[in-house]
Amino acid sequence: MGHAGDRWQEVSGDSEEENEEMALPEESEATLDACSQMRNNAGFWLLGLCNNFAYVVMLSAAHDILSHQKVPEHNGTGPIPPSVSPENTTINTSRYDCNTISTGTVLLADILPTLFIKFSAPFCIHLFPYGLRVGICVTSAWGSFLLVAFSTTSTQSLLGVVLASISSGLGEITFLALTSFFNSAVVSAWSSGTGGAGLIGALSYLGLTQTGLTPQDTLLFMTIVPVIMLGSYCFLLAPPPEAPRCGWGVCKPKSSCASSGIQQPLLGDKLTLPQKTQKLQLTLQEKEQVVKGLLKYLIPLSVVYFAEYFINQGLFELLYFRNTTLNHPQQYRWYQMLYQLGVFISRSSASCIRIRKIWLLAILQCLNMLFLLFAVRYMFLPSIYMVFVLILYEGLLGGAGYVNTFHCVSEESKPEHREFAMGVACIADTLGISLSVETSLEASFVHIVLSANAKYLTHYVWIGLRVQNNGKP
Repeated sequence: MGHAGDRWQEVSGDSEEENEEMALPEESEATLDACSQMRNNAGFWLLGLCNNFAYVVMLSAAHDILSHQKVPEHNGTGPIPPSVSPENTTINTSRYDCNTISTGTVLLADILPTLFIKFSAPFCIHLFPYGLRVGICVTSAWGSFLLVAFSTTSTQSLLGVVLASISSGLGEITFLALTSFFNSAVVSAWSSGTGGAGLIGALSYLGLTQTGLTPQDTLLFMTIVPVIMLGSYCFLLAPPPEAPRCGWGVCKPKSSCASSGIQQPLLGDKLTLPQKTQKLQLTLQEKEQVVKGLLKYLIPLSVVYFAEYFINQGLFELLYFRNTTLNHPQQYRWYQMLYQLGVFISRSSASCIRIRKIWLLAILQCLNMLFLLFAVRYMFLPSIYMVFVLILYEGLLGGAGYVNTFHCVSEESKPEHREFAMGVACIADTLGISLSVETSLEASFVHIVLSANAKYLTHYVWIGLRVQNNGKP
């Protein structure tokens, strides 16, 4: 019995040692996976932040861009009142005090290139490696800040805005498609980052201009953002083995490439995967079926963004309160900042609150738009602080629509369809924004025409009264 007991202890000891040896790699792998997930979450958050940053800044600076081009000889550091121009030195008596060129014009330049990219990209973007796409995004964003900062005409400024649009549109469809190869948590990280771009972009522009920096110096200071995007993409992401090349000559972690024996290509070439992980190209019929299945989410999201950006670019300028300490450009910047704060809060809330009925958000946003439209028309709101609350609420609805739509698309799509589906879903918000641009421009045009007609009508009535009274006033 003694020998048997000793032998059992030896066998038991050997077994425990083997179990410990087997447990160590599992614990190490779990730790490495957790570390990789943290890196990926941080990487996608920064990519979302940097990708939307230029887009947001251009919208926040829209009022200053238009005003600056109207009075180029102004050398002060403060914002230029939009009602003053070299061609017309008369006082703007309109209660709205809006630019003759709507800020919707800036939004038009900021969204049309994105719309073109998003409509065409899902069917041909797979021909271009991820590294090349990111390089175009970084270069375009950097060039947009420089071109707008040094522009001397409105055409040059709008061309810079177009570059920001190219960067944002291509980046969104690239990085959202890339999330299909990662844990679904990176969708929340990306959405939160894009919301952070709105808040940080609007707040940084507001803060820097309020401290005395000119819009030009502020834009030059922000050229660091595209550099951060490039660094996040190349050095922070830890992609899984099945992901396409996510960096330029940067080796993946051992857990994802060395252990699988997969050779890493350079400069964004396609990754050669084992047969079981290789994805087949979708046929045109399969793509059509995927798009049809997404309509229940894409149509409500388009409506949310239509109402949202009609408010932002069609009504913000008209929601002007003269009896406050804030001048018109400052009020516009505060509107943008509060809107982006609401977007950031709701886009970061996906881990706490999930909303699958996107159509409900669309209805609420449309009601918000109609209320503010009547507020502009009849001027019944007594305080600017009521507008602040409504704009914060608008941002909450818009951000919730965005993050919940992409979560639903990611969760309900088949693995082989997910990359294409995430790319197609990007079209919804851009389509809604584009339709709102046209509507807001028409609203601005009608307002200008009606104001001009009212002026001439008053003039002619005054002449008629003088004729009836034999020239006496």
